Amino acid sequence: MDKYMKIALEEAMKSYKNNDVPVGAVIVKNEKVIARAHNQKEKKKNATRHAEIIVIEKACRKLKTWHLNDCTLYVTLEPCMMCCGAIIQSRIKKVIYATTNDKFGYIESVGKLLQNKKNNHYVKLEKGIGEQQSISLLKQFFKEKR
Repeated sequence: MDKYMKIALEEAMKSYKNNDVPVGAVIVKNEKVIARAHNQKEKKKNATRHAEIIVIEKACRKLKTWHLNDCTLYVTLEPCMMCCGAIIQSRIKKVIYATTNDKFGYIESVGKLLQNKKNNHYVKLEKGIGEQQSISLLKQFFKEKR
């Protein structure tokens, strides 16, 4: 498994332990981890505290810019509509996600738009790295909730 997705899965485990949906995210630039985060909706009592949003905020602070053009986002679950907006706005060049999100996932829906090279915000997409680990963690989390 990719070392960056492994870090994202470690972040997802932090969400799991805090009773949040286990999603983790990492932003990488030039083969270096710039930021890492996990879901904190329950912990912060705030619906916008998704791993992707938090990790983008951290990366922007660290790099002192909102332009994340040369960055790759690794995330354990397909980003939702809100997170897709943040990804586009921050100009992340590539998103690697472990598995699809049939209920709230949105990046596959806008994939053609994101991958249109005529667009100002071309985003490469890749999925499947760490898929089984992410699915197992999510299934275990929701099994315990029911």
